Amino acid sequence: MWVVGPNQEMDSSGQHLDQGCKSFFKRSVRRNLTYSCRGSRNCPIDQHHRNQCQYCRLKKCMKMGMRREVSGSAQKSAVQRGRVPPSQPSLPGLPNQFLNSTDSMNTSLSNHTYLSSYISLLLRAEPYPTSRYGQCLQSNNIMGIDNICELAARLLFSAVEWARNIPFFPDLQVTDQVALLRLVWSELFVLNASQCSMPLHVAPLIAAAGLHASPMCADRVVQFMDHIRIFQEQVEKLKVLHVDSAEYSCLKAIVLFTTDACGLSDIAHIESIQEKSQCALEEYCRSQYPNQPTRFGKLLLRLPSLRTVSSAVIEQLFFVRLVGKTPIETLIRDMLLSGSSFSWPYM
Repeated sequence: MWVVGPNQEMDSSGQHLDQGCKSFFKRSVRRNLTYSCRGSRNCPIDQHHRNQCQYCRLKKCMKMGMRREVSGSAQKSAVQRGRVPPSQPSLPGLPNQFLNSTDSMNTSLSNHTYLSSYISLLLRAEPYPTSRYGQCLQSNNIMGIDNICELAARLLFSAVEWARNIPFFPDLQVTDQVALLRLVWSELFVLNASQCSMPLHVAPLIAAAGLHASPMCADRVVQFMDHIRIFQEQVEKLKVLHVDSAEYSCLKAIVLFTTDACGLSDIAHIESIQEKSQCALEEYCRSQYPNQPTRFGKLLLRLPSLRTVSSAVIEQLFFVRLVGKTPIETLIRDMLLSGSSFSWPYM
């Protein structure tokens, strides 16, 4: 039996092995590479499709009898004989865009470099520079209804588009991607609102929500105003910490990769990504703010309270005027699946 392709030789177990797959397997083991599958981890692997999914290709190599320890021992012997340089430190769970960049790194690659690269990719995924948000603001920092809706649309679109382009997230099942964003979109929205210093003056917010045109009972007015106050408080508490762009990106990744969403297909994997994001934030705080040893803890403690901001109130305040009765969950799914081609008013 063959793995794939016409250029085979026989291995010790009598299996015919394609030379391309043999080299691919040795390279994967030598560098301790980890791949992800964009499908259901059961992709067809043959001569014509073998390069389409490295995860399933490596899986089939092992299924056909290729062994990690054999390839590893061969590498060790070659190193001892001085024929090849020692392999670089392993970077478990690193997506392909990381792996491509590690070939030129020397053997002194540290965990700090790994985490810095991760943060760099989180930052690079931002669809709008923070300065772009400022174009919506007026000089007196008081926004009109249309400007409020425009900025809110940018903040929501930015959250979804950012998620689509960060490491690991695109490799998840689409159903998992949708489930995560539907659960945490309001938390990402609050973080983005704080990052761009979104003005949250009560009068224009109420006008944007159309509450002046649809009277409600006194109790409901009080309750609604309380929700606006909570939103304002969460944004202000983040501003007080002077969170920088890298920290915001890490916080958003920690929020996004939560195991609290219902129906996730790979909870352990998502949890491991969240842990990577926490480690990246901790290392960043330690290196960039050495005189603030409690900074990492203070940032993490801000996250649970983000859920106190009512997603229904955010929807009422900012999006009813744009999308009417369309559920925000439907909007998020359409944004995720359409990507940059998604269009709506103000975008």
